[in-house]
Amino acid sequence: MRMNMDNDDEKRTRRKHGMLKLFYGMDDEKGQGSLDPCDINGAHFKPEVYLDKLVKEKRLTDLMDRESDMVKQIKALDSDMQTLVYENYNKFISATDTIRKMKNDFKKMEDEMDGLVTNMAAITEFSASISNTLQDRRQQINKLSGVHTLLKKLQFLFELPARLKKCIEMKSYSQAVRYYTKARAVLHQYQHMPSFHGIQEDCNEIIAELRTQLREQFRDNDSTPKQLAECVDLLLQLKEPADELCDEFLAHSQQKLDEDLSGMESQLKLNTTTTPSLPSTDSEAVEQALRNIPMDILEYIDHSCNTFLSNMCLVIASYKELFVNRQATQDCNQQELERIAHVKLGKFVNSRMDLYFQYIQERVELEKETGDNTILVRALDRFHRRLQAINRLLPECNIMDKGTEIVSKAAKDRVEHYTKKMQQHFADTLTDARQTLAAPRLVAKQDSTNLSDVLNTTTSSIIDQLKQVLANLQAFIANDITFAHAAYFRGAFCTRDVREGLVVGFLRHINQVAQDLCDGSGDKSSAPPALLLLLSRLLSDFGTSTIGYLLSCTDEQFLVDDKSKVTSLTEICNEAKDAAQKLLNHYVKFQGLTISQMLRKSVETRDWLNTIEPRNVRAVMKRVVEDITSIDSQVGFLYEEGTRKAHSSDSSRRTFSYSTARQKSRQVNYAPSNTMDTSLLSNIQKLFSERIEIFSAVEFSKVSVLTGIIKISLKTFLECVRLRTFGQYGLQQIQVDTHYLQLYLWRFVSDENLVHFLLDEIVGSAVHRCVSPVLMESSVIEVICDRG
Repeated sequence: MRMNMDNDDEKRTRRKHGMLKLFYGMDDEKGQGSLDPCDINGAHFKPEVYLDKLVKEKRLTDLMDRESDMVKQIKALDSDMQTLVYENYNKFISATDTIRKMKNDFKKMEDEMDGLVTNMAAITEFSASISNTLQDRRQQINKLSGVHTLLKKLQFLFELPARLKKCIEMKSYSQAVRYYTKARAVLHQYQHMPSFHGIQEDCNEIIAELRTQLREQFRDNDSTPKQLAECVDLLLQLKEPADELCDEFLAHSQQKLDEDLSGMESQLKLNTTTTPSLPSTDSEAVEQALRNIPMDILEYIDHSCNTFLSNMCLVIASYKELFVNRQATQDCNQQELERIAHVKLGKFVNSRMDLYFQYIQERVELEKETGDNTILVRALDRFHRRLQAINRLLPECNIMDKGTEIVSKAAKDRVEHYTKKMQQHFADTLTDARQTLAAPRLVAKQDSTNLSDVLNTTTSSIIDQLKQVLANLQAFIANDITFAHAAYFRGAFCTRDVREGLVVGFLRHINQVAQDLCDGSGDKSSAPPALLLLLSRLLSDFGTSTIGYLLSCTDEQFLVDDKSKVTSLTEICNEAKDAAQKLLNHYVKFQGLTISQMLRKSVETRDWLNTIEPRNVRAVMKRVVEDITSIDSQVGFLYEEGTRKAHSSDSSRRTFSYSTARQKSRQVNYAPSNTMDTSLLSNIQKLFSERIEIFSAVEFSKVSVLTGIIKISLKTFLECVRLRTFGQYGLQQIQVDTHYLQLYLWRFVSDENLVHFLLDEIVGSAVHRCVSPVLMESSVIEVICDRG
């Protein structure tokens, strides 16, 4: 029984706590929804079960810690409870005071309401007595009031002609129109009555005179736009034909706009003529000369905006306010009027703006050759800003499209100008390099020019000039320029014009110049070999690193993000490498043919059958070695050594063993009866020898370049020997010459066996074409070459 009472008390306590939590918004849904009897915060918490569980699962130390923790929580809850009670107590006291005060206020309000009811009853009674007193006279008063109003209107009508005349004399046209429009309907309604008919005729005569004066003012060239607008508004109120007024308004406006356009045209002509000199005495002549001084592009654009564009904006705004944005009247169709007015305005604006754009286009084209973009960009920005005002007034004419086309074309023209300037700068740089390369031959104090310095100077000049051009073109995309942020301008200018048109176009121009040098077209066929070598290294460096640097700078400065519509870096680099390869091949061919020409003349101009016994190395062979040594020094300034095959220890003496073996074999094999066997053995030997490609591609190294030149030279020497017939001493002279070449040429090539093979072929070919093939002793050849 006692347990049941305890449970009832516990439930009652929890219910109270729950109601308090619900009232103060402290309802814990999670705690209410938990059915765990061991959840100390739940509604179904059972202390006995919770205590038994703790005793079974926890140790003594844990129980003591749990006890201390619960004590702290209990103290905290007690503190919160006290705080809550104190706060609620203060609120209850405040609420009690408020209710007591409200009782007093309502008591006063009840007394005031009683007094108000009494006053209203008195007012009602007084009003009823007044109504009863005036009830008999009310209809009479209303009738007299109507008669008075009618008399005032009649008086206004009878005085209307005099008022209209007075307003016209005072030039208060708007007041006169207001009087007339106020009485026009009444006069028209009662025009059958003689008195009103006379007033109407007098008013019509006066209004006809008013129309005449308004039209005179409308046609006056000195009338301000405000006066024009007032005239049109008054004429429209007088029911003048709207389409005629539209034409007259536009015709009058055209006179002022044509004056502005004429001023622009005259200034444009001044810019295309020479600047007049200022007279020194006559002040009027000085003033006239000052007026004839041409304006710069910024002043010209600013003057045209302040005159023509400002007047055009005023004309459009006034026209739309007068003929388009008017209230519909009972006598005309407003929609039809708006349609006609729009068509007339559109034709008028397009005709005048076409002339304006033509003059602006011609003036901007005069700035193609200017050195600084700052003034031009500022002028174009001001032109673009002012066009936006007209475009907002009349968007259906697409005025901004024509304006942005002028801005885009001006930017494109500047890019084309800088492209030509870069091409001219490159041509000047090549001319400077050519003069530098030719300078040592004039001074004769140094053997050759340091090509690496010329290369660095040329490369730096090209890169610096291109970076300066890019910096100048950045004025078109500055943050304070309005058209720079437009997608239709920025994308085309940065990607199509600057990156593709200027940078990539200039790089391809360099490649084309290289191609022309290789093809020998035009005046460039006389390019010195050193210039070919210089350009080959220049384009090789461009293809390796310089082009990537230039394109990355361009993309970064001009924010070129979309790479799908641009030339790839790999493509332009490959083009530069191909051009460098062609130049290097052409250089090798050119130098090889130059040396070959000396060898061919030396063979063709000598009588090899009747020559004397050789005592020296021919001078042409010494010249060949000197030229190849000079070429080796020249190429070494620009290209690395390259890879070589291992040289044998007797490379410079190999000819002696060859000569001895040849001499022994020739004593047997070159008898007349064995000529066929000897030829057969020679051909069999060629079949098993390695094929030598004379005009193969050259690698970018010094050894590869010299190998190509020597191959061409020795191959020419061999072919020239095959076309001659030799005597005994002629054959021995060939032996001496080839041995001299062997002493020096082996060190320039990548594989010494190539030189050995070609020289062996030369001597062998001479032996085959010798009438008495007797070879010179190796020791004698050595003595002659050492002495040479």
